[in-house]
Amino acid sequence: MYALKPEDYIKPSTALLSMSLRKHRVLYVGGLDEQVSEEILHAAFIPFGDLRSVQVPKDFSKGTSRGFGFVEYELEEDCAAALDNMNGAELFGKTLKCSFASPPAKKIASGVAVWSAEDFLAAENNNGEEGIEEEAGEEAASLAPS
Repeated sequence: MYALKPEDYIKPSTALLSMSLRKHRVLYVGGLDEQVSEEILHAAFIPFGDLRSVQVPKDFSKGTSRGFGFVEYELEEDCAAALDNMNGAELFGKTLKCSFASPPAKKIASGVAVWSAEDFLAAENNNGEEGIEEEAGEEAASLAPS
């Protein structure tokens, strides 16, 4: 008879946790004061783990922060700890709003008509015309002389 050893299996909860956190290494940090720079944001978030990058987009006309930033961690667990601790915290007198960052939405190039993009046409054809063709076929079959 074969007996399983502890190293032969993985605990389901650990496997599920690591799978759910795998994609969450980047935090969106909103509610930043205009004075907050990448160095300040780095200093505020480094206590939770090693950082890969910190970005604070600038308003080019004023040369100040646009009020949000992104913090990328090496480990998913560190990112989750930073979210738990920094969401609702104060920095330069403003309350931070932290969440896991989502990838940017796919955009159609500006100056191009929406219906000229192949993705849009394919999506529209898949959403609407299949049902219309099926209904038209059923209607024609019911009207045909037997």
